[in-house]
Formats: sequence, structure tokens, C-alpha cells
Amino acid sequence: MAIYQFALHNVRCAGCVRSVEKSLQQSEGIDDFAINFADRTATVQTDVDPSVVVQAVEAAGYGASLIQSPDDYEQRARQERAAFRQTLKQSLVALLVGGVLMLAMLVGWMPDLQTHSGLLQGVALGVITLAIMMYSAGHIYKGAWKGLFHGDLNMDTLIALGTGTAWIYSTGVLLVSAVAPGALPAQAMHLYYEAAVMILGFILLGQALESRARGNTNDALRKLLDLQPREALRIRDGESKSVPVAMLLPGDRVRIRPGERVPVDGVVLEGSSHLDESMLTGEPLPVKREAGDQVTGGTVNGQGGLLIEVSAVGQKTVLAQIVATVREAQNAKPALGRLADRIAAVFVPIVILIAVVTVAMWVWLAPAPAWPYAIVAALTVLIVACPCALGLATPMSVMVGVGRAAEKGVLIRNGDALQQARSITTLVVDKTGTLTEGKPAVVEIHADGDVNQWLQLAAGVEQHSEHPLAQAVVAHARERGLELAESEAFDATAGSGVSARAEGRQILLGNRNWVEQHAVDTSAFAEQAERFSRAGNSLIWMAVDGRMQLLLAVADRLREDSAAAVARLHRQGLEVVMLSGDNEQTANAIAHDAGIDRVIAEVKPEQKQAVIRDLQAQGKIVAMVGDGINDAPALAQADIGYAMGSGTDVAISSADVTLMRSSLMSVVDAIGISRATVRNIKQNLFGAFIYNTLAIPVAAGVLYPLTGLLFNPIIAGAAMALSSITVVTNARRLKWTKIE
Repeated sequence: MAIYQFALHNVRCAGCVRSVEKSLQQSEGIDDFAINFADRTATVQTDVDPSVVVQAVEAAGYGASLIQSPDDYEQRARQERAAFRQTLKQSLVALLVGGVLMLAMLVGWMPDLQTHSGLLQGVALGVITLAIMMYSAGHIYKGAWKGLFHGDLNMDTLIALGTGTAWIYSTGVLLVSAVAPGALPAQAMHLYYEAAVMILGFILLGQALESRARGNTNDALRKLLDLQPREALRIRDGESKSVPVAMLLPGDRVRIRPGERVPVDGVVLEGSSHLDESMLTGEPLPVKREAGDQVTGGTVNGQGGLLIEVSAVGQKTVLAQIVATVREAQNAKPALGRLADRIAAVFVPIVILIAVVTVAMWVWLAPAPAWPYAIVAALTVLIVACPCALGLATPMSVMVGVGRAAEKGVLIRNGDALQQARSITTLVVDKTGTLTEGKPAVVEIHADGDVNQWLQLAAGVEQHSEHPLAQAVVAHARERGLELAESEAFDATAGSGVSARAEGRQILLGNRNWVEQHAVDTSAFAEQAERFSRAGNSLIWMAVDGRMQLLLAVADRLREDSAAAVARLHRQGLEVVMLSGDNEQTANAIAHDAGIDRVIAEVKPEQKQAVIRDLQAQGKIVAMVGDGINDAPALAQADIGYAMGSGTDVAISSADVTLMRSSLMSVVDAIGISRATVRNIKQNLFGAFIYNTLAIPVAAGVLYPLTGLLFNPIIAGAAMALSSITVVTNARRLKWTKIE
């Protein structure tokens, strides 16, 4: 099953999106899809050829093209710029002609339809305006016809009905005046040719400005796509050759000169340098990379030269995974967006029904001549209604919010995680690697006998464990220049300890409870253990042949920004709970320094999920922060899971949000951006609903009996265009909104 990205053509409103969705739903072989109205793209999961998807979109009356590379995005950007210029030109032509006609009407130059010359002038105006309408808005009328043919009503339908009605009514007035002079009352003998053209001009101008604003909305994704260089200096058989990045294969060797971007993921073979990884991780400080270290495509080399061996290319690189995650998230819709889509799906038919009712009410209740008023009111209702603003409200905000999060190294995987963040009451954080640096080191030792002898045995056993505390013991032994003992029969009990045989002795290494469960007396070491624990250290107890011999104090220092991050979380109104496998005294010491509200200590990895479940049972909305591996069950159980990535592993499926930078401050940013995005969506939806709730009744004439006010159709066209521009502009504010 492959996932493809398609650019959609001629999709101009939520009704168009609904038509495409129906066609894709009816197509066999398409497993899942998501359409982003804001940037006119579709992400499709399917096992059929991409041409089948293109045919399904075309069957709905629209167009689609496959996006496979950054070059396709650049080509699409060029097409959009050309479309913007064309739309702008069409709008200016319509506004110029409409403006001249309106001026002529205001100064009394419009033809007198009771004269022969006036009728000829009216016919000439009809022909000219028809030509302008076809030139400027031919695509709108074609779209309306296609929608009608496929049984779907969209924004094009409203515009075509409104402007078409104005032109047809005006032409009907000419015909009646020519065939039966005097048949129409003087008040009805008005031509609306200038209104039809001016309305189209304002609508097209709004579409052009909206397109320009949308083009700047997805800067974050565009920057990510631009990170990978087009060429790389490949080293083969001792010779250097510049080749396209697409030609690189795993195992190839690539030379990276000072100041160049790393083309693909790889492992450093030679050299040492500091790399700027800020665009991928949000971490502002350059990171040192030397032989044996992983480097990520898209990062910028500093002053040193590097020789790397390619480890991943194409869609398997970290950069490609990040781009795919951002695209997926931008196409996702929170519950608010799905509600708006359901409303937009029935919006156009309802507006048309209101227009019909408006005509009926004016004809029934208004004094003669009622028809001119009825036509103007219905025309205004059709034009003022704007499903575009409703359709754009959610995706525009999601695009900008997800993009801004990506710039800070926060990868939001789904739309519901955005909306749910505003309801979080409790944040549960894992201690090691989240609050602390995740690089524990031995800081204190208490031994019964020869320290080096016991350290050799301890490190010999711990070398078979991947636990951070075990690696700290091994590192300390090597720093002392000790040779690690050979061990066998290694066995690990998760969250408790390890056992093995070394030099013919039975070795136990773990926490106090676990060692005591093996009938080991720990009382002789209790006083030292108390002192080590008060300092906030983690303890490793070592027994040899059933007797306590060594106590190690291991410290994992608090990250520099953890306390500040916890303070910001408190300002966001969150309770912060720390989970730790350490003993309660050690965990409390770390929590005190970080400003944590509550500590749940001595928790085994398999118990973390139950802790989350218990908090949820208390009515709390729980978010969990973990490393995405050992904490996978807890992350999945939480209402929102925030997984700390390593900067090279972004495909952490158990979490809703992946944090490329291992810092609690990333969680603060993620929650702040999520809340700001949802707030922005609500503002857009509120604005769109209020606009239509107020504008449609006023356009229908509800204020006319009281004030004599009847909305001008031209002003309605300008208001409709402005409503979409307002939504886009408000969404773009997210790029600069301060995150608390």
C-alpha cells in the first residue's frame, strides 16, 4: 500500500472538495484519502496506479497531478503564480469595465430604454458585458455547469446563478422593452449589467488575493523541501564526482565540505565538525559530529570537513519522514473541521433555497413593482453567501500551526491531537531523558573491600545491558582503566535488576528491593544509601554470592531548561506529574529541583500504563511525555502522547506528537501551538458563521421594512471576497503569535 500526494486543479470551494471526495469514495482500490482545501492537495493511500486516482478526480469534473519530488512542488508553485497573475488580470478587466458602467449610471449616461437608440445601446452593453463575463469568469460558469452535471452544487453555482440572473434579467428587460414598449413599470426598467461585471471583478480579486496569501502559508513545508541539496560529492575508487542526490545509494561515500548541507542520512567515517540541525530539531546550538556519529540529511556542516557513508536515501531519510509527517498532519482535520465540512456540504443548497424563498416573499408581500426588488434581493443572497470562508477556516489554521510546530522540531501527527491539547489538565513526564539529560554517570561509590575488583565484576555484568544506568557503570570502569570481567548466564528483570555469573561468582545488580528479595542483607550499606539518596542520586546495589559488596550512586543531571519548562506548564494551568522507577527519595529530590507538583516513584515500565489509566479514571485529561520506546503503552493510553525523538528516529507510531528535540520545553511549545491553533480555528469559524448569519438575512431584505435598506449586489460581492481574505489573514497570524 503506497501513499501518494496529488495537486488538485480547479478546486475552489468546500463544495468542490465534497465532489472529489465522493468520487474517490466510489473508486475501487483507494484505501484512504485526505483532501486539504487550503493548499489544494490530496493525500491518497492506495495499491492501484496513481493514474486511477487522477481519473477519479477528473470524473468529478476537476483535475489532478501526481507530486513526487521537490521539482514537482516548484513546478506547481510556478503554475500557481501564473494563475494568480491571470486571475488578477481578469479581475481588473471586470472591475474596469464595471466601474465605467457604474460611473455612467451615476452621471446619467445609461441608455433610456424607451428610445430606439437607448435599446441599441442596451444591446451593445449586454454583448460587451457577456464577453467580459466569459473572459473573466468563463471557468466559473464551466465549473457551475460541471457541478450541476455531476449533481453537486458549489460556490461556482452561487456565483453563476447570481451574476447570470442579473444578466438574464437585464436582457429580459431589453427584450420586453423592444417587443412591448410600456409593458414594464418604470421602476422595473433597470439594467444590472454593471452589477454582474463588478460582482465578478470583486470575487476574482478576492480569489487572487486569497491565492497570494495561501501561497505564503506553507513556508515551513517549502523550507523543509528546500533543505536537501540537488547534488553531492560522491567518492568512488578514490575519485570525487558531483552527482545528483537521487543517484546516491546506501553504502556510497560522500565528501561534505565546510558550509555545505548534508545531502542524505549517513555515518561519519572521517573528520569532525559542528552541524547546525536547527531546521530539523529546533535546537539552535550546533552539535558536534565525529567518526561513528549519525548525520542527518538537510543539516548544515560547520567549519570541518566530513566523509560519510550513506545509510538512507529517498523516502527513508529523516528529512523525507519529517516532510511526510507534516503533510499528513496538515491534511488532518480536528473534530471542529469535520463539523464545518458537514455544514459546508449542505450550505449551497440551503442558500439557493433561501434565495427562492426570498423571491417568493418579495413577490407576495412587497408593493408593486415587486419583481425588481425580488430579483435584487435574491441576487444579493446568492452572492453574499460564502462557503469558501467556512471551508478555509480549519485547514488554513492547521497548515500554519503544524508548519510553525515543525519549525520548532515538533511533529504533530493528527488533527485531534491539536484540538485535544486545549483540554489537557495533567501532564505526566518520565524522569530519565525527559527531565534529565539521559546521560547518567557514577558520582559516588561505597564498597566493602577492593573497589576496583567489584567494579570489574559489575561492569562485566552490566556490559550486556542497554539500560542507561548499566552503561554508566561500564563507562566508569573504563574511565578507571579497568578490564571488564567475563560473565555468563546473564538475566535481566525489567525495572528491577540483572544477574549473571562472573569469575565463578553469582552477581546481583539492581535496586534495593530486588536485591533483598534474593535474601541479601543490605543494612550495612543503609546509612550511605540514605546520604546518596538525599543528594538525588539513583542507587545500584551489588551483591556477590549473597553478600553486599558495592553501592553505586548514579546521577542524571536535570536539564538546564527543565525547571523553566515546568514553570511555563504551570502558567498554562497544567498539573505536572513525574513518573520514575527510582526510589521515592531520589525521585523527590529531582522533582523538587524541577518544581514538579507530584511524584509517583518506583514504577516499573509495565506499570506506567496503569498509572495513566488511574489518572484518567479520576476525570483528568492526561498527556504523557516519554521516549517513545519503553513508554509506548503509556503513550498510547494517554489522551495525547508526546514522544521524545532522538533527532534521527521520527517514526514513533505510539505517540500523537513527536518531539525532535529532547527537551521538555518542546512540550511547552507543542501545547502552546496546539492551543493557539485551535483558538485560531474557532475565531475563523465564528467569523464565517457570524458573517453568513448576519449577511444572508440582511441581503434577503429583513431590514427593508424598518429602514428601507436593501443590500447592493456589488457590495455583496466585495463582502464575499473579503470574508475569505479575512480567514486566510487571520490564520497567517499564527506564524507570529506569541506562544505562552
